[in-house]
Amino acid sequence: MPPILILVVILAVAAIIALAAFVIYRILRPRLKEEKPSEEQIVQEEINRVLQDIEDEETKKEIINYKQDD
Repeated sequence: MPPILILVVILAVAAIIALAAFVIYRILRPRLKEEKPSEEQIVQEEINRVLQDIEDEETKKEIINYKQDD
């Protein structure tokens, strides 16, 4: 088998793989955009993750008094 033919076969296989990847990307891309959460949802999830409810009543009263002093 001549080396040129081997090179052409390798390039053809690479082109087919690249074309398949491009087609799959184009098909899945609109779905990926739909699943993106809004900025408000991202902020709310981050706030809920960071902030915790205060279960101790005494601590809760101290925080309320501290906020009222400002």
